[in-house]
Amino acid sequence: MTAPLTADAHEYGLVGDGTADDGPALRKLVDALGDATAGDGRPRTVRVPAGRYVIRDKPVLWRSGVSLVGAGRGATCFALTNPGAPTQPVPLAWFTTAQHGAGPDHHIADVTFAHFEIDGLGVETEEYEVLAKGLGLQYVLRGRFSDLWIHDTAATGFGCDFLQDTVVEGVLAERCGRQDPGEKMGGAGIGIEVGGWGPVERLAVTDCTARGNGTNGIFLELQQDDWVPPRGIRITACHAEDNRYGISDWGADGLLVTGCTMLGNHVAGFDVSAQGTTSVGGRGGLVTGCLVDGNAGDGIALGNTPGPYGFHGNRVGGNGRYGYWQHNLAGGDQEPATDIVLESNDIHDNALDGIRVDAPLHEPAIFGNRIRGNGRRAAPEARGGGEGVHCGPLSLTDERADWLPGGHRGKELTVGGEPGGAGVTADDTAVVTPEVGVEVTAVVTDNTATRLTLAPLRPGADTAWPDGTPGPGTAYRLPDSPAPRAGLTAAAAVTHPYVHGNRVRDDGHPRTQVHAVWIAPQATWTGGRVSGNDFSGNGSASTRFDSAPSGGRWRDNAG
Repeated sequence: MTAPLTADAHEYGLVGDGTADDGPALRKLVDALGDATAGDGRPRTVRVPAGRYVIRDKPVLWRSGVSLVGAGRGATCFALTNPGAPTQPVPLAWFTTAQHGAGPDHHIADVTFAHFEIDGLGVETEEYEVLAKGLGLQYVLRGRFSDLWIHDTAATGFGCDFLQDTVVEGVLAERCGRQDPGEKMGGAGIGIEVGGWGPVERLAVTDCTARGNGTNGIFLELQQDDWVPPRGIRITACHAEDNRYGISDWGADGLLVTGCTMLGNHVAGFDVSAQGTTSVGGRGGLVTGCLVDGNAGDGIALGNTPGPYGFHGNRVGGNGRYGYWQHNLAGGDQEPATDIVLESNDIHDNALDGIRVDAPLHEPAIFGNRIRGNGRRAAPEARGGGEGVHCGPLSLTDERADWLPGGHRGKELTVGGEPGGAGVTADDTAVVTPEVGVEVTAVVTDNTATRLTLAPLRPGADTAWPDGTPGPGTAYRLPDSPAPRAGLTAAAAVTHPYVHGNRVRDDGHPRTQVHAVWIAPQATWTGGRVSGNDFSGNGSASTRFDSAPSGGRWRDNAG
């Protein structure tokens, strides 16, 4: 066959009728164009008209210099399926180290993938398989991935690794990681292994959306623990919603995250930790101008890092646990994190502490922040059932309740599991509840006086209930609120902190942020400077020292 610089897919045997297997024709075309490019050094492009192109039972081994360009999202669709090969993952395109010997000296170069959809719903492997991706390329040089819609893949949607001089832009990844229960590797919307090109990987991820994916919306992960964490990676203007984690840094150095939104994720909006395969957390990163709001767990979770890391000018509010949580997971780096900077952030209306330190910090700088109205999980224990109680897919309503708005945020609701009998509503009115079956739990993301809003059962789900919506009158209970809840809590060793110019207060009614600063019994606070802060206007005393600070200077703090 001839090898033009631009090939129309229909002229080379692809049908696009949603029934015929277009995989063999696409593989033949990619091989021919790849051979031609290797011969004359001139990259080629496959243009794919609108249609639904089935890729059945076998992925396409991609070739350097061959681009794939469709007619637009929803117009050109590649439907992946494996009915004849249930053990075979079927990404649209793959080229990997394990299967094909990919590496810095054997890579894919000068490729563009743009303007099409990948539907992974037809791939079902017998066991979870990390290679059951939408795209699965490793070691790409001068790549561009643009205007792609990847959805319902069994594993990660966009799973391309070691991307040098590459741009990933306008990728929409939805409901990927379909076979991942949330505890496997992969299963993300956009998952990128890093470190294969050495200390610098020049990669930009911009204007992408990741929603309802099994693990992460977007993650970066160091692939070998003896590799140098790479610099040069930027994530800009991206949106991560309803994933287990929003955006995660599991091994980069100097990651820049700017102008992103991380909303309604189940564990954390932004995460740095040892969750990755090598148990290496990121370091040296900067997160600026982001909105981290309404996540069921924490807004920002940081740990297993030697530092530094900086968070500047972000809004972190309405999360179900802490606004910012410093912690370490077992198996990762346990040394004190040095030079953590929290500057000019608005940390507000989180369920528990605005800032919680459960792992050692050395020379942190916390200055110019507004830390206000946290500790929203202030409603007392509640239970009820019977008349006026009814559930929706993502809600429970008790018409007789009078809850503190937002007061159950982040609590675990338990429904059922109790025999019929006496119960009480929030106003202590006796009710009789019917007998209900096995108890189930759901996480409360917010509440009004009478209605609880619940997190989905798992990312991408449309219900909070594993076995169908509970019937009318179902018995329920909510736990009591924890206390104290502070603007800033230290529950670990903090040495030489600089805490200056913060406004840590609560003007709400009632005031739910009990203290501005709490040094817990297990903490040590040594040296440093705490000055020029406004600690007035909290629910109780401005400070509570169950472990007294040692050395340093505390002065000129209002309240």
